This record gives sequence, C-alpha cells and structure tokens, in this order.
Amino acid sequence: MTDIITQESLMLPNSHYENFPVASIILPRYLRAPIGLIYSFARQADDFADEGDLTISERLALLDGFKDELDLLRAYIKPQTAFFDILGAMIKAQRLPYEHFYDLLDAFSQDVVKTRYANYGEVLDYCKRSANPIGRLLLHLYGEASAKNNSLSDNICTALQIINFLQDIAIDDKKNDGKQRIYMCQDELKAFGITENQIARQVVDERWQAFMQFNLQRVNALIQSGKPLGRILKGRIGFEMRMIIAGGERIIAKITAVNGDVFNRRPTLNVFDWSIIFLKAVFRL
Repeated sequence: MTDIITQESLMLPNSHYENFPVASIILPRYLRAPIGLIYSFARQADDFADEGDLTISERLALLDGFKDELDLLRAYIKPQTAFFDILGAMIKAQRLPYEHFYDLLDAFSQDVVKTRYANYGEVLDYCKRSANPIGRLLLHLYGEASAKNNSLSDNICTALQIINFLQDIAIDDKKNDGKQRIYMCQDELKAFGITENQIARQVVDERWQAFMQFNLQRVNALIQSGKPLGRILKGRIGFEMRMIIAGGERIIAKITAVNGDVFNRRPTLNVFDWSIIFLKAVFRL
C-alpha cells in the first residue's frame, strides 16, 4: 500500500520517497507512536517483498516469520523479537484487530509470487489487503471505525494504492529481476491495444494516453467517493485526512497534465504542490 507515509513516523525507516502524508506532526502526539509502529510493520514487510536480491523462498520465509510473530501475540505468547514485543503491547493497548496485520502480510506475500492482474476485480482484491487495512487501523486508533467510515476509508486507500500504481508503472516494470510487475489490468491493456513490450520501451502514444486517461478518471471517481471522510473526521485527524486526499488529487492532476507520460515525467510533489494541498485541506475543498 501502501506508499502513504512520511519520515515523521516513529520507528519508520526513512529511505523511501513518499507522496502522501500520514503520521505527520499534524496529528496529536499520542497517535504518532502507534501509527509509527503500524507503518514500521508495513514498511519492513513490504521491503521483504520488494527490496534487495533475495530469492522468492527467502522473501516468503521472512514474511512467514512476521506471521509467526503475530500468531504468538494473538495466542498471548511472548514474541521472539523486541519489535513485536513493542508492537504487541500497542495492539493490546489500542485493541486493534489482528486481521488487518495478517491481510497486509498476505498482500505482500502475493507481491512475491504474482506479477500480473487479469482484471480490475483482481486489482481491487489486492488493494483490499494491501492498502485498506491501514486506513481501518487508523480509524480504530481514532475511535472512528464505523461501518460508514470504514467504507469511505477503503475508497480512499484503494484510490491511493492505484495512484501509486499509475505513477510507478516504470519502476514496477523493472523490479524483481526478470519477473517485472504490471499492476495494470491485462484485459484493459488488451482493449486499448497496449502490449507489455510497449510498456518496457516506454512508448507514449495516443493509445497509451487514452489508457491512462481512462485509469485517471476511474481513480479520481474513487477518491471523490471517499472524500466525505475528510469532513466527517474532526480536528487534527480530519485535517490530516484532507491533506492525504488532496495529495492524491494533486498526483492525479500532475499525471493528467503530462498526458500520462509517467515514464519520463513521473510526478512528485514539490513545495508549490504542498502549498496547494495545505490550502485545500484548510478550506475543505
């Protein structure tokens, strides 16, 4: 999911560029440590799936090790590592559901072995486990985990995940030593007449622009459907949520402005962009 964090998160590795602010200094201090632990868990597990030169079996073994630690916590048995000892105390104190942590690990394990997505349904299923659990865990921490809020959060988190897919098409295509990932739907690529060879050669023609426009319109509709959550949540957590949503909208706008050329003009957020995001969050736009 899940690339929606910043360096301010407690215990969170700071070697990753991120577009979307979560666990920032905007949030109340009492929330920063729990959120930092959640993101540290997610980032470490995501790195097992993505980073370095490990074999598939080694990556899955590391992820299984995290699952084993969760099993110990859930069984009220002391975990093997200091990190999970701290994480477990936080989960217990905050009464967080373990299922969301397991879902994240399931998605990261899928990343190790699955490199193609046949259709949009498969992409949504992945997002349900790779992105949506983060939003639901945050709502639990906020004390706002109602059915309505969960649904709105799912729309936002799924949209942010897909936005990351769109801006990172070139990056994902180069990962995993010959087993490059393509999160774009295979049936939609075919419908627009786009081949994997075209993606590898980074060809931006009318077909590619039409394909990207289709995806951008769909993901924009998705993030708009979750946008009311930014107004429902009050105070600093509501402001943070509006910042996250505005960040997603800004990336959509930047990809649109370059006609979908994420190969040569991958969007990143600069000072001017953050000013726009801040103002949109302040004025609830």
